[in-house]
Amino acid sequence: MRAISAAATAHRDHVRKGSGIPYVSHTYSVMYLVSRETGDEDVLIAAVLHDVLEDVPHNLSETEMRAEFGDRVADIVVDLTKDSSLTDWQERADAYLDHLEHAAAAEAVLIACADKLHNLLSILDDHAELGENLWSPFSSGRDQQLWWYRAVSEVVERRLPGLSLNRELVAATGRMTDLT
Repeated sequence: MRAISAAATAHRDHVRKGSGIPYVSHTYSVMYLVSRETGDEDVLIAAVLHDVLEDVPHNLSETEMRAEFGDRVADIVVDLTKDSSLTDWQERADAYLDHLEHAAAAEAVLIACADKLHNLLSILDDHAELGENLWSPFSSGRDQQLWWYRAVSEVVERRLPGLSLNRELVAATGRMTDLT
């Protein structure tokens, strides 16, 4: 309960690109998707907090996260946090993929898969409503996004072969391909 409250507080002024839906709905959705694969409380807490250090670290710092939820949770969230010193979208994506494949804990790979699955499902929903206009808030276009989801699913398959969430990610990527 504390983690759900912390996520809601940290993301209180944050909304989803395109839809304007409160961002915390995404973190809750990711936690739900992860709960389909594990009941490990630390992993579920990391899932609901997965974007805090990347998007709103001023609302909940890594130090505060470690003190409140423990080192394991914070370590998983750190594994999921893109390097903010890299300003180029492709460079950040490549560094994230490399870390996910070679250094991140398996729990972080699971959460990354759930995160990308929910993001992609949201994009597909937004496309149904907004059409191609949905891409305007993104720093990368449709082709880069399609590459991104395929690349993540390939890393997940190598790290966690046969993961059911990854099969869903692959299927959703296929649906996105059909939009092009």
